[in-house]
Amino acid sequence: MLKTLRLFLATCLVFLLAGCDSPKLNSLSSGDVIVAFGDSLTAGVGTDKSSSYPSVLARLSGLEVVNAGISGETTNEGVVRLPKVIDRHNPSLLILLEGGNDILRNRNYEKIERNLDHMIQFALERDIQVVLIGVPEKSLFSDSAPFYSELAEKYDLAFEPSLVADLMRSPSKKSDSIHFNKEGYADMAEGIYTLLSKNGALE
Repeated sequence: MLKTLRLFLATCLVFLLAGCDSPKLNSLSSGDVIVAFGDSLTAGVGTDKSSSYPSVLARLSGLEVVNAGISGETTNEGVVRLPKVIDRHNPSLLILLEGGNDILRNRNYEKIERNLDHMIQFALERDIQVVLIGVPEKSLFSDSAPFYSELAEKYDLAFEPSLVADLMRSPSKKSDSIHFNKEGYADMAEGIYTLLSKNGALE
């Protein structure tokens, strides 16, 4: 009886772990549009626009990737701008990378999280898949501020917690203290491409 119970529990654990690794995104096709939404790290400050991460991601994926990055934008501004961007481009997938300017300006974390939550809800309610990229706190050892992982867990999102932080800790990948250079943005695009592939959006 005990042996049977152990076998049952082990089987349940296998299925549970398998579920954790299951793809979170539907496969994209050639006509689908990706919107990369965010601030200067999306706009590509520190390099030319053709070397920004959305441009590199477009070349890697073969899909249209709209660069909807605005340098200096906060989440207060982003939550107002996003609906207009969505209405204009009608994407199948949204890559959300925002909050860095709020963190640099010591804005309240609850307010940042609430704004990001509204953006995620807005996209999901329109059947747009969301990929969340975490931004680190103002600490050398931070991967991303805690509310990013909380939002990713809340909405079961494809989530990258450490890509930006790792690049921030790599001086050879940066054009200044905040922004990346051509090589840094290329690494960023490759990391997001891997995330999309791992989660089923790209083959």
